[in-house]
Amino acid sequence: MQRIAMGWLVYRLTDSEFLLGLIGFISVAPALLFGPIAGVVADRCRLRRIIIITQFVAMLQAAALAALVWTSSIELWHLIALSTALGLVNVFDVPARQSFIVQMVGNRHEDLSNAIALNSFVFNGARLVGPSIAGIIVGTLGEGVCFVLNAVSYVAVIAALLAMQELPPRRTALSARILDNVREGFAYCFGSGPIRALLILVGLVNMVGMPYSVLMPVFARDVLRGGPDTMGYLMAAAGIGAIAGAMTLAWRPSVLGLERLVARAPLVLGLSLVVFAQSHTMALSMLALVGIGLSMMTQMASTNTLLQTVVDDDKRGRVMGFYAMGFMITAPIGSLLSGVVAERIGAPWTVTVCGLLAAVAALLLTGTLSGLRPLVARSVRAEEPAAAASSM
Repeated sequence: MQRIAMGWLVYRLTDSEFLLGLIGFISVAPALLFGPIAGVVADRCRLRRIIIITQFVAMLQAAALAALVWTSSIELWHLIALSTALGLVNVFDVPARQSFIVQMVGNRHEDLSNAIALNSFVFNGARLVGPSIAGIIVGTLGEGVCFVLNAVSYVAVIAALLAMQELPPRRTALSARILDNVREGFAYCFGSGPIRALLILVGLVNMVGMPYSVLMPVFARDVLRGGPDTMGYLMAAAGIGAIAGAMTLAWRPSVLGLERLVARAPLVLGLSLVVFAQSHTMALSMLALVGIGLSMMTQMASTNTLLQTVVDDDKRGRVMGFYAMGFMITAPIGSLLSGVVAERIGAPWTVTVCGLLAAVAALLLTGTLSGLRPLVARSVRAEEPAAAASSM
C-alpha cells in the first residue's frame, strides 16, 4: 500500500517520469554500499533480533511519512530522505529474513522449496490485496491514510516476532574483521559457477523487468485514462500472476528441475512486457500483467530456492546479501534509466525496449543455464544422505 501511495504522491507532486524513477532508485541505493556488510551481519548475529530492529525503524519511517502528508508539509526532499532510510532498513532486513526462513524449516531437503514458495505466496497475497485497497484509499481519502495503516501494521508484525521462541545462536567461524568476511563471501559467491550464474541472472532480469512498476502511474493515468484505483487494479493483476507462480512452485516435490524454470521465465517476462506496453485496453493490460507477475515470481523464487539449497550454512547470510543486491540495486538502476528514457520516448516504448532486452537475455543465457543443470543437481543430491539420516 505504501509503495502505491508513494508512487502516486510523487507523480501528483511533480508530474515527472524521471522523478518516479529517481525515487525508485534512491529507495534501494543503500544496498550498493551496505549489501555485503548486511550479509556479514546476518551471518554473525541473531536473525530474529535483526528483523525486530528493522521492522521498528520501518514503522517510524511510515509514521513520519503519514505525519508530513497529513500536515500538508510534504516536500520532495522529504520523500528522498525517507526513501533512503527505508532502503537502508531493507538492506539489513532482506538477508536476515531470507536466512531466518531456512532456520525455521525442519527438513530442508523436502520442505525448503515449499517453505520459500509459501513465503512468496504470502508476500504476493499482500501485493494482490494491498494495491487494490491503496488505489481506492488514495482516490477517496488521500495518500496519508495508506502511510498510517502501514505504520500501524508493524505493531502486529513486531508482536508476532517477539512471541516466537528464540533459536539457539549459530556457531560461526567468522574472523573479527568485517572486510575479511565480505571478501570471503564475495569469493564464495562468484567463485562458484552455479551461484555466480544465478546471481547474474537475478540482476539482469530485475534491471529490465522491474521498471514497469515504477512507470505504472503513467500507464494508469495517461495511457488507460484512469486514476489511482486503475493503478491499484493493474498492480493487483501482477499480484495474481505472482500468486499463481508461487502456488505452482509450492506443489513441486523437489528443487530438481528449477533451473529450467529460471531459464524460461525471463522469456515469458519479456513477451508479457511488450504486450503490456503496447496495450490500450484495461483487459489486455491486466492479462499481460498476470504474465509479468507469474514469470517474475517463478524466476525469483526458483533462484532463491536453488541458492538456499546449495550454499553452506555459515555463508548463507552473505550469499543472500548478494542475492538481495541483485534485485535491490539493478532494479532501481533500471528504474532510473527508464525514467530518463521515458521522458524522451514515452513510457510505452520504454517498457517495450525493456521487454525485448529481457527476452534477449533469456535467449543468450539459455546455454549457460543448461550447463548449470548437472552442477546444481549434484549439489542437491549431495544433501540427500544427510536428509535421510536426520529423518531416521
